[in-house]
Amino acid sequence: MAAHPSENLRTLAFVGHAGVGKTTLIEALLASTGAIPSTGSVEGGDTVCDYDPLEKVHGHSLKLACAHFERDGVRAHLLDTPGYPDFAGRALAALDAVETIGIVIDAQRGVELSTARMGLWAQTRGLCRVVIVNRIDAAEADLPARLDEIRATLGRECLPLNLPAEGGARVVDCFFAPDGRPTDFDSVESAHRALVEQIVEVDDSLTERYLAGEAIEAGALHDAFERALREAHIVPVLFVSARTGAGVAELADFVVRLCPHPLEGNPPLFERWPEGDPSRAKAFVASRSPEDHVLAHVFKVEIDPYVGRIGVVRVHQGTLRPGASLYVGEGRKAVRIGNPVLLQGREQKPLAAAGPGEICALAKVDEIAFDAVLHDAPEDAAIHFKPLPIPHAVYGLALRVARRGDEQKLAEVLQRLTLEDPSLGVEHDPTTHEAVIRGLGELHVAGALERIRSLYRLEVEAHPPSIPYRETIAAPAEGHHRHKKQSGGAGQFGEVFLRVAPLARGEGFRFVDEVKGGAIPGPFIAAVEKGVRQALTEGAVAGFPVQDVAVTVYDGKSHPVDGKEIAFVTAGRKAFLDAAARARPVVLEPILGLEITVPEEAIGAVSGELSARRGQVSGSGTARAGMVTLSARAPMAELEDFQGRLKAVTGGQGSYTLELIGYEEAPPPVQARLRAAWKPAEE
Repeated sequence: MAAHPSENLRTLAFVGHAGVGKTTLIEALLASTGAIPSTGSVEGGDTVCDYDPLEKVHGHSLKLACAHFERDGVRAHLLDTPGYPDFAGRALAALDAVETIGIVIDAQRGVELSTARMGLWAQTRGLCRVVIVNRIDAAEADLPARLDEIRATLGRECLPLNLPAEGGARVVDCFFAPDGRPTDFDSVESAHRALVEQIVEVDDSLTERYLAGEAIEAGALHDAFERALREAHIVPVLFVSARTGAGVAELADFVVRLCPHPLEGNPPLFERWPEGDPSRAKAFVASRSPEDHVLAHVFKVEIDPYVGRIGVVRVHQGTLRPGASLYVGEGRKAVRIGNPVLLQGREQKPLAAAGPGEICALAKVDEIAFDAVLHDAPEDAAIHFKPLPIPHAVYGLALRVARRGDEQKLAEVLQRLTLEDPSLGVEHDPTTHEAVIRGLGELHVAGALERIRSLYRLEVEAHPPSIPYRETIAAPAEGHHRHKKQSGGAGQFGEVFLRVAPLARGEGFRFVDEVKGGAIPGPFIAAVEKGVRQALTEGAVAGFPVQDVAVTVYDGKSHPVDGKEIAFVTAGRKAFLDAAARARPVVLEPILGLEITVPEEAIGAVSGELSARRGQVSGSGTARAGMVTLSARAPMAELEDFQGRLKAVTGGQGSYTLELIGYEEAPPPVQARLRAAWKPAEE
């Protein structure tokens, strides 16, 4: 297929809570424009966008999918995003691939928390927004009240471009050709007047013409409309029923005629990082010229069992052609790409070329990774896309393979999952030797587990991850150990005297050599440090790593024949344990900082929940209308089931992020329990 000029491209991502009908709406658009022969259904498992086997099983989107239709010489790319908050990372990735987002709202349910949050994120990325009210034919839908709610929640600049009529059986245009036909609420004339008054405010000449009483045709408003969209001065509201098709043709008409093309939208958020340092980032404006050098951004990676790694990219500058050599991010070696392909769900069509604004996929490029910038000029290695505000993982499970020998396979599968999902993380705890998978919620992690078991045929056991406790000391002390071993022939001898002292929290470990006169020969000092570090790793009183301690070796003895490295490793380790036992050892627990967003009426319940978990609220602020943000801190050990409780006390509207802020001394009962449970390894 030949390349489309940028002026003939449109890009639109559909966002909104799960169950509002985004996938069905895209299916209706594709069918109404002839892109597919007939409309599939989510229930039947035959939609274009929900092609993943697990999506068919669960009946909702789990990943970002791409589709397109062509009409009047225009190619419109449509991105379908998952709606559950647990999959927000994948939905957010769509924001950097489009000029416009369609905020889909259920006519009965209204503006839900995750929907409003996606709208705010899109606004921070400089995207044009349109609100799409779906299921307008529902008997219980109060559409006038719904429009009032949209304007109260998303802004007074939300104005209807069409209005429902005959109980949602059809819609009446209020912009292109308002004809005065009756609607289910409001009048076409007043809606048209509100639109024109809002649009002309961004153009002084149009304002003068309007105030002079001149009637301004829709065609003359096009440029001002585009500017108002870019400046968030207008957010059109369109009414549809994806099930019956009411308003679907009008939505397609809006996409083709009024959605901005890649040269009209706000510039993509590229940055130049000098020497790869994001703290020194400076804005970089892409030329968006097809003749310039290539800049393309990878916003999705998918692992196909037959094809391998597939990178889905948005071209922002230059032209991608088959066989081109491209650099991936800061990579120094160019890689040759095959044919760029146009996506229709799982189906692929080869493209002869892909210019600015095109969305296409590249297969079998193993170097491709999520968020990478592809370019054909080595000097562009410092160009990155401004990082997305992907939420932090708040829920984790430790995994263990059911069959010995599958450890390597598990590592490979986890790598694949994290390549595909930017909000999924994997940690390998060096203390517990656990592989911990972390996501945005129980549903997110459960989905990853299901994928491991059903798609990769790997049996794993999952359990809550161990708490990463630490140990330290609270007072200075001295320790000593003489290691002497004789078993026939040459023996082992090493004697070490050392002091330990506590360091400030977070300072780690410090080793000091104050041995005089060669009491311990120089080569064996390193052996003493090695032994001390072994003890730090193994723990002194409860089996957890020791931190924030200074160790000073000040004396010892060796032997000209039996003095050996192994002897001083053992002596150093046991001398440290001897000193630590005298230095008031304590167990430290990890403390997490929380940023919690909740409805105003739930503040008391959430604060009480935190207090019961030894947590403290340190501040609050207004997030948006009706919602507040609480800053808090709490021990990690007390937050295992916090997500479920937060959903319960906030009616599912609460959300939070976590970060490790430090370690503090655990309460005496916790310390006693952990000490009693420890069984030191036998010598």
